[in-house]
Amino acid sequence: MSIRLFAGLFLLLACWLPSPNAYGAAEGYLIVPSHEEIVGRAKKEGKLSLLSSLDTVTFKPMMQSFAKKYPFIEVRMQEIGGPEALQRFLLELKAGTVKDFDTAEASSEFFLEFAAHAMKLDILTMAQKGTLALNPKMVDPESHSVVSVASTICAIAYNKNRLAPGAVPEKWEDFLKPEFKGRKFIADIRPQCMASLMAGMGEEWVLKYARQIKEQQPVWLRGNNRAMSALATGEHAIHQMTFYQSCVEAAKKDVTQSLVCKILEPTPVYLRENQFVLKNARHPHAALLFIEHMASREGQKIIDDLEPIKSSVYADGEVSRLTKGKKLSVNDHRTFQNTPKWMKLVVDAYGFPRAEK
Repeated sequence: MSIRLFAGLFLLLACWLPSPNAYGAAEGYLIVPSHEEIVGRAKKEGKLSLLSSLDTVTFKPMMQSFAKKYPFIEVRMQEIGGPEALQRFLLELKAGTVKDFDTAEASSEFFLEFAAHAMKLDILTMAQKGTLALNPKMVDPESHSVVSVASTICAIAYNKNRLAPGAVPEKWEDFLKPEFKGRKFIADIRPQCMASLMAGMGEEWVLKYARQIKEQQPVWLRGNNRAMSALATGEHAIHQMTFYQSCVEAAKKDVTQSLVCKILEPTPVYLRENQFVLKNARHPHAALLFIEHMASREGQKIIDDLEPIKSSVYADGEVSRLTKGKKLSVNDHRTFQNTPKWMKLVVDAYGFPRAEK
């Protein structure tokens, strides 16, 4: 082979295979230069298998809407359960036994451990350049490869028939008033929302507040369904901090129409559905398109329609509209790694309570 011919072939390959730092990618990461190229590669892959903790009722509409855009990609979605299921899946990832999935969810409580198993695709840069149509704020700025497509607002819930309008708290500290002492409100023993409050208010403020909550002698419960039922029936008057989404869903089913949901400030928010492409994914470009679709206006509407008020705080959905102009305390990619520690500190400050039956 002549030197000229070899040089020509080398240049051709150099143009076809992007280098790790091509197109402004972060060191050691890869990006695809255009959306058209992502689609072209996804078309060759033709399939996609993903894990999600979205409600299963959302799966079919999400896949159907995706299929309208990309009919040449066969999609299979599978549910991943709660914390225990995510822990088991993480162990399987570490053992290298996960072979059949292209994407998974990085649980906020084990975020760094999950993110370590992400393919080094610079989704952040692709979002910033418009190659992928999603808000860059939805992407983890450290890993560049994890996208949060949903979120949860924390709020208070109360029974309007058991609480006078003037007695409804306007700020978190109102629960420390004398009239709320002695089993007058519910507090959750799994303090995800209190941990999210730490992201904005700091450990010292929240732990002092948690110790003061303990001194108020609340009713300790775990689980939003149990708590909302107790409020709707009038068994209890108010919940100190719960998921706004759970309250709204329960209020819709409340035949007495006595359950009310209220957002206080600073409003704790934590990011959810932290999707990433697995290192050994067989269909990474199809996976990128599906993550983009979930983050799109269409995908976010599907989430809001079927799982009300669960869209991303950084997208054009119900959550961003409800929180617009409010002071937020967002437990995001930068603080996820603190979540287990923060929750443990709060439980400790509570005095390690047990849920009442």
